[in-house]
Amino acid sequence: MNPLFALPLYRDGMTADTVLLFRYIFAIPIVALMIWMRGRSFSIKKKEILPLALLGLTFSLSSLTLFESYNHMDVGIASTLLFVYPILVAVIMSVFFKEKFTIAIAICLIMATFGIALLYKNDDGSTLSLSGTLFVLASAISYAIYIVAVNKSSILRNIPTLKVIFYVLIFGSLLFAVRIGVAGEI
Repeated sequence: MNPLFALPLYRDGMTADTVLLFRYIFAIPIVALMIWMRGRSFSIKKKEILPLALLGLTFSLSSLTLFESYNHMDVGIASTLLFVYPILVAVIMSVFFKEKFTIAIAICLIMATFGIALLYKNDDGSTLSLSGTLFVLASAISYAIYIVAVNKSSILRNIPTLKVIFYVLIFGSLLFAVRIGVAGEI
């Protein structure tokens, strides 16, 4: 659904930053309402602020690089390439958390690489955009790191998922606001 809403806005002159800032800003009250309707608290502890801010930065970086890739390559290919992130999660878990690197993970890595190779050339003979591919891979890596961090953080383990999402959206929206301000798009 990402490209469905982003591409018409790009054509109307919006940038990835402005599209994502509005997306995050619209999501924040919806998530807040869900937290409120469940009778949960919005409070967080001081020690949770930095991990939540880092998660927000990581998640927004994933969004930003994916949306930037849409400016460099076909959105269908970009969205397909993004789905190497589960394999990247498995690799991160194997390398940094000593989870067993199984034959299934190795086969998935090989198949993903083969799949990307199949997408390398379009029907007209043109190849994938290197910058677009790098943006998508940065998005997949950022998202994989986000998933691992959410699941492995001892500090965030006891925070309800909706509250994590709420603060991730708040901190993530700050990245887009700063980038928009620096670029003078306001």
